[in-house]
Amino acid sequence: MRVLLSTYGTRGDVEPLVALAVRLQALDVQVRMCVPPDEEFARRLESLGIPVVPAGPPVRELMRGPTPPSAGELSRYRDELVAAQFGILPTAAEGCDALVAAGLGQIAARSVAEAAGLQYVYVSYSAVNLPSPHHAPPPRTGWPEPPVSDHRTLWEMDAHNVNTQFAEALNHHRASMGLPPVDNVRDHVYSGRPWLAADPVLGPCPETPGFDVVQTGAWTLPDERPLPAELVAFLDAGAPPVYVGFGSMRPSPDIGHTAVEAIRAQGRRILVSRGWADLELVDERDDVFAMGEVNHQRLFARVAAVVHHGGAGTTLTAARAGVPQVVIPLPVSDNPYWAGRVADLDVGVALLGPAPTVESLSVAFDTALAPETQARARALGARLRTDGATVAAARLVGALR
Repeated sequence: MRVLLSTYGTRGDVEPLVALAVRLQALDVQVRMCVPPDEEFARRLESLGIPVVPAGPPVRELMRGPTPPSAGELSRYRDELVAAQFGILPTAAEGCDALVAAGLGQIAARSVAEAAGLQYVYVSYSAVNLPSPHHAPPPRTGWPEPPVSDHRTLWEMDAHNVNTQFAEALNHHRASMGLPPVDNVRDHVYSGRPWLAADPVLGPCPETPGFDVVQTGAWTLPDERPLPAELVAFLDAGAPPVYVGFGSMRPSPDIGHTAVEAIRAQGRRILVSRGWADLELVDERDDVFAMGEVNHQRLFARVAAVVHHGGAGTTLTAARAGVPQVVIPLPVSDNPYWAGRVADLDVGVALLGPAPTVESLSVAFDTALAPETQARARALGARLRTDGATVAAARLVGALR
């Protein structure tokens, strides 16, 4: 039995599929993964014995530019990605029984599976990506923000925007493969039975008319890597610090300085994760420690709170560790959604709107570090599941057999 897993994005997009791949391998399934060509993804997969099929332009190159890409640049980038997928996925899928695609950017995946007669599974990591009258679509970078607030109208406009970007190219390729055209690209990619790889407590699935959603739980793996000795020494030297990190996102340039100042005002020590944004230290005082990529599962168990951008993976890891969160979401993708979930569950604070100031962050920390918030965060952590990837792997294998 062979399965092709395909996604395009940052580490937060790739790691859940890595977890599924490992669980499938444990069931004697041969797996290969189609991911961006960035070197860190290749190293990660090769270390697990997972064959890598690179597709599309490097992600880090896009995320680390001095200025955000323009709408025109993003449109060309998306067109390039679709062309790369139709050029690479058919060969990558040869000999496979199923194709699992994560993310709306996987425009070619269902057509490739259809042409080859493979089982197709679309997976989302956040419920906000699935059309529902209970929430608006997530912000899509480079596309216009609609001047309405009705959820149904917003989803209709979202489908129109996706069609405008992708329909012509998708249907051109489908015609060349002998497949009929589609009139709703977004719902075509999602399929009628999408999977939701999110924890049912942290990110429950609302009503989604027209879709039979399968919620498996979040796809993660235990991380057994030790923390660097220098970091352990810093942690051991005083009270639990507050973690600040924005992963692969590019926050406002002064956010690191603002956060450090606000945390110091609380009398707390600080951990700064440089991330893809290369956050800089304010100074060299001994109450702050800068670090690169480390094991968040081990680290978050030793911090007082986590300040982050609202990525699905970071939100989940902090929640499982039972620590409060202060989320400063960028207005992209599912970041605002996860910020809202942290606020709704009362395990932290969501700072939406203008860039945070020392004053607004100080108020947020007063709430996040309060004993009652800490108690709710610990209680939530005990309720979250850890078997989502195992459930998904068993479900897929069962369907194929």
